[in-house]
Amino acid sequence: MDLLAQLRAALPAILADIEALVRVESPSADLAAVAAGADMVARIGTERLGVAPERIIRDGRTHLRWRLGEGPDRVLLLGHHDTVWPIGSLVTQPFGITDGVLRGPGCFDMKTGLVLALHAAAALPPGTPVTILSTGDEEIGSPTSRELIEAEAAGCVAALVLEASADGGALKTERKGVSLYQVRVTGRAAHAGLEPERGVNASVELAHQILAVTALADPDRGTTVTPTLLAAGTTANTVPAAGEFAVDVRVRDAAEQRRVDEAMHALRPRLAGAGLEVTGAANRPPLPASASTALFDRASRLAAELGLPRLTRAAVGGGSDGNLTAGIGVPTLDGLGAVGGGAHADDEHVLVAELPGRAALIAALVTDLTNGRFPATKTPTASGAFRP
Repeated sequence: MDLLAQLRAALPAILADIEALVRVESPSADLAAVAAGADMVARIGTERLGVAPERIIRDGRTHLRWRLGEGPDRVLLLGHHDTVWPIGSLVTQPFGITDGVLRGPGCFDMKTGLVLALHAAAALPPGTPVTILSTGDEEIGSPTSRELIEAEAAGCVAALVLEASADGGALKTERKGVSLYQVRVTGRAAHAGLEPERGVNASVELAHQILAVTALADPDRGTTVTPTLLAAGTTANTVPAAGEFAVDVRVRDAAEQRRVDEAMHALRPRLAGAGLEVTGAANRPPLPASASTALFDRASRLAAELGLPRLTRAAVGGGSDGNLTAGIGVPTLDGLGAVGGGAHADDEHVLVAELPGRAALIAALVTDLTNGRFPATKTPTASGAFRP
């Protein structure tokens, strides 16, 4: 049985595992929920791979790691089990499969990708050197897992990121870098009706700063600088004494990331008596096309050999942990997970028919990168796992 046929035979087990994982809600802000999500990933992975993962807990947040096989040409399969969806989302967006479309909170971003990684790894030739890392804080910028990700990626021949695909199943071969900032303003309170002139209006200072920050964008270079969450004041009849806003920055290259960072920290108050504090920095470096080109070409060749449709590629604005692996110089290919759409939105969905091909491509790419061969001697068990 060839690789694609093996993974087509495993589709019922793949769908069962996705359902089990989606039904365990794991929003990033809830440490107990993230741990529960990790427990389910561990249960599924242990069943499929025959070995339990290491649990790595940092600042109360649970990450999982499998290190399989031995050899110098190790590949990292990278994903996350936290989601943006709050507890209770299953009530309004229940798991279901209708007309070949799978739905449920977190199914596309990126619980399906994790399941694909585990089934692909189960189909590898015995002893293939592969590490599977599932983290619990990607959706909030990977504050506790960044060092872990970079340490695991160091020395690997490639990092394959199981984030969901771009439109039409395109692999993500370029991602913008991300920087995050908080701009805090202090003023002086006063009665808004009796003596507003005695105050220093933090809202007005915020307005000046928002305009200054917005002006840092450079559309011609693909740089976006976007003020987002805003708050100021205490009551409607009081001159605001304090306020703050968040800033989201996306850039295509490191030089732009440095330019914006220097400009953000060079901001100064405009109103007499106002105070200004800027905190934050680069969160993820850009993932340049150069980090992915050779891997995309290799994946395209393998897809053709497997009889899969021609692969396409896309540059996207969103960041992922693939930015971190590319940032330390490891060849990185992203978007190898689910084909579908609606990440972070009510119409989040996965196309069921694409799942076996995606898993087969991952397995073939790992095998090829580790100087192996297409596995052709395994058969699925009744549970959908593979055995020699």
